[in-house]
Amino acid sequence: MNIPQFDENNNESGVGRAFKATRSGTRLDVFLAGALAGDGVSREKCKALIRSGQVRVSGRVVTSPREPLKAGEPVEVSLLAERSAIAPEEGEVDVVCRDAFLAVLNKPHGLTVHPCPSCPENTLAHRLVGRFPELAGMDGFRPGIVHRLDKDTSGLMLVALAETSRLALAQLFADRHIHKEYLAIVHGTVNPADGSCEAPIGRHPQHKTKMAVVKNGRPAKSSWKTLYADPGGLFSLLSVRIYTGRTHQIRVHMAFLGHPLVGDEVYGRKGGNDFLLPGGDSGPVRFHPRRQMLHAWKLSFEHPFAEAVESESPVAAKGSSCIERRKGRVMEFTCPPPCDFTETILNLSRRPSRVVITGSPGCGKSSLLKALEGRGIPVFSADAAVAGLYKKGGDGWIVLKARFGDKFIPDEDGPVDKGALASAMARSDQLRREIEGIVHPMVSHALESFWEKTRDAGFETAVAEIPLFLEAGFNRVPVAGAQGKGKRQNGTGQNDIILVGVHCRFDERKKRLSANRGWSDEMIARVESWQWPEGEKMAACDHVVDNSGPESALAGEAARLLETLEAARMESLAAISRRLQTIFTDDSFP
Repeated sequence: MNIPQFDENNNESGVGRAFKATRSGTRLDVFLAGALAGDGVSREKCKALIRSGQVRVSGRVVTSPREPLKAGEPVEVSLLAERSAIAPEEGEVDVVCRDAFLAVLNKPHGLTVHPCPSCPENTLAHRLVGRFPELAGMDGFRPGIVHRLDKDTSGLMLVALAETSRLALAQLFADRHIHKEYLAIVHGTVNPADGSCEAPIGRHPQHKTKMAVVKNGRPAKSSWKTLYADPGGLFSLLSVRIYTGRTHQIRVHMAFLGHPLVGDEVYGRKGGNDFLLPGGDSGPVRFHPRRQMLHAWKLSFEHPFAEAVESESPVAAKGSSCIERRKGRVMEFTCPPPCDFTETILNLSRRPSRVVITGSPGCGKSSLLKALEGRGIPVFSADAAVAGLYKKGGDGWIVLKARFGDKFIPDEDGPVDKGALASAMARSDQLRREIEGIVHPMVSHALESFWEKTRDAGFETAVAEIPLFLEAGFNRVPVAGAQGKGKRQNGTGQNDIILVGVHCRFDERKKRLSANRGWSDEMIARVESWQWPEGEKMAACDHVVDNSGPESALAGEAARLLETLEAARMESLAAISRRLQTIFTDDSFP
């Protein structure tokens, strides 16, 4: 039975105890009185505990003190602290729906469900007695509470408004006839996207205030379905259904699977809930969720007294954002999460714009890069990276020296002779492919370091000039189901490369290459043959900058490009927000 006053793993409910019957035929109350003698619990008190549903035998609630036991049967009991009747308190209670027997609530995060040593007042239970005076007649200090949510978990809760319905609902929980589904934001991408976990849960062997997956723990089953996975792999939004009600079950199971809840300070990774987000000129912005991102999203059950309320439909709360449906005796509720769920996902979805500039020789790629650098944007040049690799002692210098001796490094103290190397590559496609196979991975590694540094520094935009980005591959893999031709993966598996092509007419490029680099017609034709045709290259880009006019016009093109990138970032977040709204209002049940 998933009633909180019984769960021996629940720290807030009192002292939980578990025993095993020593011989067959012993009455339950007699056995329990002997087992609890050291706690000063009388036999009459044991009878009261049994009759109030606080004792289980072999996992089932037993309410008869005369129940005979079998040798070895597990007996579990919760000893609640003695308290006077709970005092009613004022406070908001978001009632989704109610009738004479029960109420469905939307509990806010940050509110403790029932009194405990660390929180004796200002709980949901106090507010319930204030809202529903009939609860004051129930025994105990958790009147009407048949299941609970952690303090920092929000969402749907079912409350009994009469003793008869409390027992009936408790039995529904015990028989696992109540459907409970949660929304959870977890770290990383869960694989498989949909699955289940049946790892047993018990007290943590070293930390008694925590739960853990342990060999001899109580059976626990959770299943999950991925509703949204961050393209960068930072987080996932899951729908998690629980079939058992172990303390902290979802939090423990997801941590066990390597995907703890975002914001979970108990079961999460140490320091794993601090996120550095791009903040532009002001540097990175630190984001720390205020709670574990868990919300009781869906609740479905068969009303135990449906016939009694058929003539009087349950009263739905006015203005509630929750969705309520009745299908005969079955009541179904869907409760969208509070705004902090959307805010967390949008914050974690903020990424710097990673821009790659490409184009054919002589188109003006470097000029556009300089224009962007002049506007405070961090830049990376593949040509500059290669120059660094070719310096004495550079990785490229070392490999070429080992492979070709002094053929391309005539001066032992000098760099690679790029002119001699380029001429040799122009004469031999085989040599060109070999050199590219050596150098391109090194440039790719330098590029990834550049992306990481600019991300950690909090820049919203970073730009790299890669002339052969398309031809070399550079870890570019089409993303299945991605919208738009520009979705491609970089070395970290993120599909956030924005490809900008610089266009210039061939006749104009030819003039520039001849005047600025001294290339012959033969050299121009040879290098052109190594690249994609310009038409195909521009068609593969997300944005195209026309540089057929004077170079001075590039400053305006750079400003317009930055405006386009900012608009694209805003639209991306808006699209995610719209998608979340669709997910959160999905009222379908399995």
